[in-house]
Amino acid sequence: MDQKLTHAPLVEAIIEIRWKLEEPQPGLFVDPKYKILVGRLYDRFAKDYPFHEPLPTASMPDEMLAYTVQHRFRVENEKWPLVQVGPGIVTFNDTGKYSWDNNFEQHASKLMSTLFETYPDAKKSLKISGIQLRYIDAIEFNFSKDDIFSFMKDKLKVKLSFPDELFNNSPIESLPKGINTLFSFPTTNPVGTLLLRFANGNHNKAEALIWETVVQSNQSELPEMPTKFNEWLNSAHDLTHDMFFKLIKGSLEEAFR
Repeated sequence: MDQKLTHAPLVEAIIEIRWKLEEPQPGLFVDPKYKILVGRLYDRFAKDYPFHEPLPTASMPDEMLAYTVQHRFRVENEKWPLVQVGPGIVTFNDTGKYSWDNNFEQHASKLMSTLFETYPDAKKSLKISGIQLRYIDAIEFNFSKDDIFSFMKDKLKVKLSFPDELFNNSPIESLPKGINTLFSFPTTNPVGTLLLRFANGNHNKAEALIWETVVQSNQSELPEMPTKFNEWLNSAHDLTHDMFFKLIKGSLEEAFR
């Protein structure tokens, strides 16, 4: 079946790469080579991501911001895709024009190779501690009027319910005005974890059901980096892609077409 969606619910697709930081004292994590890395990335990204956007965190001490992004590099002001960097973390983010085959896989792969090419003495010093492929989707949904349990059961094949007796002769209304639930499933290819999260939120100024599909692996689960990164990336994408289309199969998939 053709799986291209004209009206895909995608909000954002993200690949996140983390590396091990030094711990000179308990609870303090630093990367002494971070400043050099940022300067080299700035030069390397000048062509593809010429708009540099320092975040408010950029003015704070690096030792306070382990795994917190401080800089963005965009194709244009307020435009996607973009790259983010902070002590111990880089990400590639894309949104509406996302296409796995045409750009996302290529940019994600380039991000990993660029990190190893620009990080000082990467062969000895750069130890990847975690990778995460994350998709955020949104569907407009009015929680005050509609039954989220029925919607998730009928449209997403996810069954959530509470016993009727909890609400019988009770001042508690049976329909929730919000939801925030997380499921965690171990995976074997790639070795790691698949996370599914459903929550209420807002998208395009309207109330919405937000769901995230994430595949993540930590340092002990990862294959050799960077040589096996593309293998990990494609396996993670296969999992998220398969899960997404199984969830939306039926009327939602037709609506997204």
